[in-house]
Amino acid sequence: MHFKKVKGILSSNNGMNISRGCIHGCIYCDARSKCYNMNHDFEDVEIKINAPALLEQKLKSKHKKCMISTGAMSDPYIPITENLRNIRTCLEIIEKHGFGLVIQTKSDLILKDLDLLIKINNNAKCIVETTLTTFDEKLCKIIEPNVSTTNERFNILKTMRDKGIQTIVWLSPVLPFINDTKENLLGILNYCIEAKVYGIICFGMGLTLRNGDREYYYENLDRHFPGLKEMYQIKYKNDYIITSDNNEYLMKLFNKICDENNIVHDVDGLFNYMRVFDEKRNNAQLELF
Repeated sequence: MHFKKVKGILSSNNGMNISRGCIHGCIYCDARSKCYNMNHDFEDVEIKINAPALLEQKLKSKHKKCMISTGAMSDPYIPITENLRNIRTCLEIIEKHGFGLVIQTKSDLILKDLDLLIKINNNAKCIVETTLTTFDEKLCKIIEPNVSTTNERFNILKTMRDKGIQTIVWLSPVLPFINDTKENLLGILNYCIEAKVYGIICFGMGLTLRNGDREYYYENLDRHFPGLKEMYQIKYKNDYIITSDNNEYLMKLFNKICDENNIVHDVDGLFNYMRVFDEKRNNAQLELF
């Protein structure tokens, strides 16, 4: 871990990452890809120590409320004290200024900030996203070794349901020859149905591999699934998009079950939903004062 003072904290689309790198160890992590030009070891997490101050300054200057999103490239709940302090302070700033929030994590440490998520949702709009890749808890600990288990993330979804906070699940990635099965898909979807998730983002049954990400993934295939790397190399070579042979069947099943249970699964529609700030709710709150 190391600290860095950065010049900016919000992207042009109001995205925010308060750190770079990760210690979660997910074997498929795209953020390891060399195209992101990280100039330090991935596990040497860079904490943007001035993130809250920059966010405060930026939100003060905004003339129109919007959704602030975080967690797309680096999980905001990496279990480092300074990082956890940063994300809580940033949430306090977002709540204070009446902005909305879209927050993505694989960690149930988010529940420590549930009070702030409820306040943000009451005054504007809060959406919590998490990834579910495998229903099998033992497999989860292999492919995502240092994050909350699938069942623990299921509990996050249920907690948010009970507090009236909308949730979106990323059903991604699905690893060919590992978790691309009907049983796995049904297990995840049953969790989503019970938790009453608003939507599920799924780009298809497969994953993407780039330089940097691919090497780490193959190292872990050798470690945990001997012989599987060679199958990938023969079948997929250096392809970026790795599609499961079961994609067509599983996607039909996925779409059918989502439709039957009123779960939004149109990817573009979900991204639009996350971008739109709830002006009516915000105005209604202002009228109370």
